[in-house]
Amino acid sequence: MRLAISRLGVTAAAVVAMTMGESVVLGQAVTATLPATQANPLAESLELLESRLRELNAQLLEMRSELARSRAETAALRKELESTRQQISVFEQSMASRGAVSDPLAGEGAPSPRASEGPPAASQGSTEARLSKLEEDQQLLSAKVNEQYQTKLESASKYRVRFSGIALLNLFSDQGSVDNLDVPTWATPRNAEATSGSFGATVRQSSLGLEVFGPRVAGARSSGELQFDFFGGFPATWDGTTAGIVRMRTATLRLDWARTSVVGGQDAPFFSPLSPTSLASLGTPALAYAGNLWTWTPQLRMEHRFALADESSLTLQAGVLDPLTGEVPATQFFRTPTAGEAARQPAYAARIAWNRTAFGLPLTLGAGGYYSRQDWGFHRHVDAWAGTADWSVPLGGMFSLTGEFYRGRAIGGLGGALARSVLFSGPEYNPASSVLGLNTLGGWAQLKFKPRAKLEFNGAFGEDYPSDKDLHRFASPESYNFAGLAQNQGMFVNGIYHARSNLLLSLEYRRLHTRIVSKPSVRAGQVNLSAGVLF
Repeated sequence: MRLAISRLGVTAAAVVAMTMGESVVLGQAVTATLPATQANPLAESLELLESRLRELNAQLLEMRSELARSRAETAALRKELESTRQQISVFEQSMASRGAVSDPLAGEGAPSPRASEGPPAASQGSTEARLSKLEEDQQLLSAKVNEQYQTKLESASKYRVRFSGIALLNLFSDQGSVDNLDVPTWATPRNAEATSGSFGATVRQSSLGLEVFGPRVAGARSSGELQFDFFGGFPATWDGTTAGIVRMRTATLRLDWARTSVVGGQDAPFFSPLSPTSLASLGTPALAYAGNLWTWTPQLRMEHRFALADESSLTLQAGVLDPLTGEVPATQFFRTPTAGEAARQPAYAARIAWNRTAFGLPLTLGAGGYYSRQDWGFHRHVDAWAGTADWSVPLGGMFSLTGEFYRGRAIGGLGGALARSVLFSGPEYNPASSVLGLNTLGGWAQLKFKPRAKLEFNGAFGEDYPSDKDLHRFASPESYNFAGLAQNQGMFVNGIYHARSNLLLSLEYRRLHTRIVSKPSVRAGQVNLSAGVLF
């Protein structure tokens, strides 16, 4: 086909040359026989025709050069393809020779006398491992290549959108009685008719996320993120426990400059930013109500980062938040103000953090503060506050230590004091009942051991400890949430394995120890097997 094209080009060039020659001769002959008054227009027409013919000739020459360049590129691609085939052939022969048995009798069907010895078996296992890794790398590379050609998620705004999430299956077995069967946060007293444990499974901790990247606004990159799961409760129907209700987790909008960011939406409290690592507890962060302040709260904050001389940086954060108190909504469909919102002012918070790199990992030390005003009606006001500290410290290339600590009062809206902000001396609706902001302290710490990139082990302990003095202030205290809970401890150990780039497997054991006022302490445990696929 290329030869035909070449011949066609030569023929066209010849025709053009003949045409040009004939046109010149004809023009000269006609010009010589015509009068002078008609010669000038005819000469102009001939010049225009000759100009167009020259342009056509130039285009044909350009087509020839382009054809020659295409032939050269095709030849180079053929050579590269042949070289690649030879390399694959050599690699296959090399792998076959490594996996083959060296005894000549093996080719005739006789067993090799060294078949049961350790070194050949180890070599074969090593070869199989290399082949498995090579296959996985090839699949990952193919996935990345195919990603460039796949149909992208399209939004109405025409800006880039990224879809992500995890499909998570949890199999669990509980020992004792707990507040929540699949994701327990504290132990509860066992009724006389209750069994000593339970078994179940759930997928309602699966989550979905959307991230959109918008235009630049005043020099800042704009973006937004939305995350939701199926942990919002159960429909009142048969087998409703398997039909989790969709729940919004976080929704944030961001404007990011080089050193400054403005963030608005519903997010984790920025002055308490960390949570322990667990696949058994995604619907509620691990060690919630046992030392981990976590409540996802509507907020507006500003961040600024300062570069320091020793390759470290300083981060300053400040913002306002919805002053939540931990109260249960009065109705399912209508929103009424809680005590914090009734005070007619937001909550205020700030955090400062020092950051640098150690052992190739980020090292962060932070401290924060929180304040809000609460109005419990009948001129009963409470000042809520908290002081926090957080750290993430690498201990070499394989170990790291993370954790948080807090001390505060009336911070049930953040998960402190087991979701209680205040205690009442009597019924809340009675104007004569006194109100007391409940003091509490707590925190958690986690040690992570990561011997390989795909394998990690985590051990964590946390505790929330409301003030005994406050719990015994009233003879019969009342609260909107379990007035008798005096202390809650939680601990867990787990192992998480990345079987593939998007496949996670985890086994975890959790232990809970809860103390109740004027009653014996109760304990419970859970074994949880998790399997998740990231997408």
